[in-house]
Amino acid sequence: MIKVRGYIFSRPFMGERVPQNIQNLVIRDFCEKNNLMYNLSATEYLMPKSYKVLDQVINELKKLDGIIAYSIFQLPTDNKKRYIVLNKIIKKNKKFYFALENMKLTNLEDLEKIENIWLLKKTLPDCLKKI
Repeated sequence: MIKVRGYIFSRPFMGERVPQNIQNLVIRDFCEKNNLMYNLSATEYLMPKSYKVLDQVINELKKLDGIIAYSIFQLPTDNKKRYIVLNKIIKKNKKFYFALENMKLTNLEDLEKIENIWLLKKTLPDCLKKI
C-alpha cells in the first residue's frame, strides 16, 4: 500500500478559505478511494508565503511514498519555487496527490498540466476585470 503524508493549510489560499477539518475529510476520502495509507496531515504555518512545513514533508519522503495535499492551489504561488518543489518530488521518484482536483504528480507531463491550471487560475481574475 502506498504511504502518504497529508498536507493542509491553516491560512487562505488563492482566495479560498477551507477549515482544516474539511481539508482532512477530503484527503481521507481520497485516500480511501485510491487505496492510499494516510498518515496524519502536516499543517502549514499561518504566515503568508511560508512553505517551511511543505519543505519538511518533502524531506520526510525517505519514509513515505508521497504527499497528499487538499488542493494544487496550496503549492507555492511563486512560479520558480513551485517548479522547484514539484521537480524535487519527481526527482525523488515520489508522488504528490491533490485531493480536490483528483490529480497526481509523478512526471514532467503532470507538472506541465499543473502549471497550466495554475496559470489559468492566476490569469482569470485579471481577465474578468477587463470585461
